[in-house]
Formats: sequence, C-alpha cells, structure tokens
Amino acid sequence: MNAAVFSIARRLRRTLQTTLQSQFSTSARRYNPRKPERRLQSIIFPVASPSTNLVPEIERWIEKGNTVHPYDLQLVIKGLRRLRRFRQALEVSEWMKTKSNLPFRPGDHAVQLDLIGVVHGMSSAEDCFNKLPQEHKTEKAYGALLNCYVREHQVDKALAHMDKMRQLGLAYTPLPYNNIMSLYAAAGEHEKVYSILSQMKEDGVFPDNFSYRICIGSCGARSDVSGMKKLLQEMEQQPQIVMDWNTYTVVANVYLNSGFPALAVLALEKAEEKMNKSDSVAYNHLISLYARLRDKCQVQRLWELQKNNCKRPINRDYLIMLNALVKLDDIKEAEVLLKQWYSSLNILDFRVPNILFRAYQTSGQVEKAEALLDQFVKEGKKPHSNSWGIVATGYVVLGEMDKAHAMMKNALCVYMPNMGWSPDHKLVNKILYFLGENGDLEDVETFIDLLEVARPRDSDMYYALIKARIRAGKKVDDLLKGMKDDGVKESDDIKEILASAEKREEIGRS
Repeated sequence: MNAAVFSIARRLRRTLQTTLQSQFSTSARRYNPRKPERRLQSIIFPVASPSTNLVPEIERWIEKGNTVHPYDLQLVIKGLRRLRRFRQALEVSEWMKTKSNLPFRPGDHAVQLDLIGVVHGMSSAEDCFNKLPQEHKTEKAYGALLNCYVREHQVDKALAHMDKMRQLGLAYTPLPYNNIMSLYAAAGEHEKVYSILSQMKEDGVFPDNFSYRICIGSCGARSDVSGMKKLLQEMEQQPQIVMDWNTYTVVANVYLNSGFPALAVLALEKAEEKMNKSDSVAYNHLISLYARLRDKCQVQRLWELQKNNCKRPINRDYLIMLNALVKLDDIKEAEVLLKQWYSSLNILDFRVPNILFRAYQTSGQVEKAEALLDQFVKEGKKPHSNSWGIVATGYVVLGEMDKAHAMMKNALCVYMPNMGWSPDHKLVNKILYFLGENGDLEDVETFIDLLEVARPRDSDMYYALIKARIRAGKKVDDLLKGMKDDGVKESDDIKEILASAEKREEIGRS
C-alpha cells in the first residue's frame, strides 16, 4: 500500500476522531462552561531570570492547596517556548512526566522531545525518540524529531526520516512537508522547494497557507516573479485555502525586492482587505512594508487605525512604528513617539529606545543618545549593555575615544552572558589600543577586568596592559608570564613595544 493510500485512510480516521471529539467536547461544555484556571501562569511568567528553576515554584503553589491540571502545565510550557525559555520549559515538562502523577500523552512526549533537541542537542533528541514506547511513537513524535533535524540543518537525516514517515503513513498533514520545504529554503536550495510541494500533492496531502507561502518566498529568493504569480493564482483557486493577509504581505515583499513597487501596493491593499481589523500583528507588517515604500501617509494612517481598533499598543508595536519612522528619516516624529511609549504602561524594554539610539548614532547625533541614557539612569532605570554599546560605537566613529571608553565601560558593567549582546571585537580593540597609548594604568586594568567577563584575555588586551605598564614605568614580567600561561602568542605590536622598552632601559643604563 503506497503513501497516498495511507494518507487518505489516516485523514478519514482523523476526520472521524475530530467529529467525535467535537461532539463530546460540546456536550462537556454544557455541564462545565468554565475554562481551566490559568493562575499557575501568573506565578511562572513574572520570574525574570531564564536560569531560575521553576519546579520549586510549581511545588510551592501545589503546597498551598492548588490543583494542577495537565492543561495548566501545557499552557506554561507553551508560553515558555514562546518566550524562548526552553530550559525552563523542559524542566516543567520533565517534572510533569516524572513527578506530577498526571497523564503524559503522545503530544507531551513530542513537545519534550523537541525541547530536548533545543537544550541538549540532536543526539539526546534521537536517544529520547529511540527510548519511546511504541505506542508513543505517533506522528507527533516523528514530527518532533523531524523538526529537530530541520532546526539543526541535518539535511540527509531529515530526508531519510521524512521518507520513513511517508512509508509508515505518518506524513498525512502539511506540517512535515512544510518542514522539509523550510529546510531547503534555509539552505538556499530554493529550486527544490517546489518539488516538495508537488510531492505533497502526489501523496494526497492538501497544501495549507504556509506551504504556499514558503514556495512564494522561494520564488522571491530566485527573483522568479512569474512563478510566484502562478503559485498565487493556484493558491487562490484551492477550495481548502482561505486567503489571508500574511500571504499577501509575503507577495508584497517579493514585489518590493524585485523592483515592482506598484504591484507591492496592490498586494498590500489585498492584505488589508483580508486582515482582521483588530489584528495588531497585521498592522505591524503593513506599517513595515509601507515604510519600505517610503509612504509616510499610509504608515501614519495604519498607526492611527491600529491604535483605534486594537488594544493599547505594546512594546512590539512601538518598536515597529519607530523603525518605520526612522526608515522614513522622520527623527522628530520618532522622538515624539518615544515619549509616548515612555509614558505608556508598558514594561521598560530597551529594544524600543535602541531604535532611536541607532538612528542618532548613524546620523552623527550620538550625544543625544547619551543624554537620553543619562536621563534613564537619573530616573532609576538600568539600560542594557547593548544600549551603551550603540553609543560607544557612535563615539568610536566620531573619533571621541575617551567617551567611547566611558560608554563601553558602562556596557561591560551591566553585561550578562547569553542575553543577546556581546561587545564587538573590532570596536573594543580600537578602545584597547587607545587606552594602551593614552589611558591611565588603573583605567586600563579596570577596563580589562570588566572585559574578561565577555571574552578571554588575548593579545590585544595584553598589548594595552603592557603598553600602559611601560608608560607608567612598571615591570611587565608578570604579564609576560600570564601570556605564556594563557597560551597567548606575542603579537608584532607587543614585540615592538617590548623591544622599544628594552632599548630605553639600555640607554638609561649607559
């Protein structure tokens, strides 16, 4: 029996199951209209540090007499994954499986397998899959392992695994095919994407919106506007497809990248027709694309509509709109919007003002960014490392190295590893060279002590220390020993300053 027959049988069985589940769930809702309480999330998500173990929080919550349902934990895990707090999500999943006495169903196994792949790597995910009882090796578990292969760009293993899924009749939804198409698209093998769409159809699986969007995006990557148009027409004619705004924004993006702004506008108009008028994400996409078209009127119109039709703007909305205004070179309007954001009730997220900081930096107005950061500090706020780093970059470009050193020092004082920012190597080396030539020894030592948290000592750091020591008339024997112990080779610059220092000593002795 081939994969297509398997697929049709699976789909019929799935339809019957869905119908029965719908009937039972409808009946159940008549007697129990209340949804499961979500109080557990209210104690989990405020935990600030991604390194905190959440299991004790859950256990304390239970000790207070609260009941935990599988649905509660599934919501927590889903929310943590969305926040990219994968290690915490895995801890909750493992607790649910081993200590909670709650049912751990095939879907839970699949989610855990995917989390293991993210946190512990591919071999651990494979080991987890191989140890699963046969009854839990459903299409969900197979799909989770496939997702791991795709995420790690392991093409051969992904294709072999997909073939096995097809042979077993487990590839009966668009999801695994979409994964393979995404894999090829990420690898830049866009010509292979359409072949997977064709294979999906041959196997009796109906493509969904995402299937077509991947193919449309691949056409755009190959500048195949004609092919994209054909795909769009095909998609619009499919009875199982409900055209959505997202597809038309992808089309608009392809037209923009291919130099067809008028066609991009037509696609954006269709996107706006299809969108839910209270969908803030749709407004975000439209605003960004109209900003690329440099259509300020449309950007402002959509922003006003978003504010009127959606809930109050969140940080993401302000970030998108600030980006749009900066792209339109409207710094004054961006400054006004930043003040509105600051006076809103949103959590202080420095990714928002960073948009304006970068605009100041690239336009040579870096002192404005520094003044704004100083204002935040005076008001008791704690700017992140990347905010200070943006300003440091601006001062390096302007050649104001004293200020660049001060800003980078501030960045390193609040630096935390694995938080999305690390000091730019070339930028820091310029500051190190400046300090070695001009800085006080104490300033150099302090800066390098701070820098060591972000990167190990290297020849550039030793150069600054040795140069500053020699200028201060101090010995460098301990530094040379430290270099040897650290396995750092003497650079030509270090050899040069050591030779110069030795000559000066010889002249002094003579």
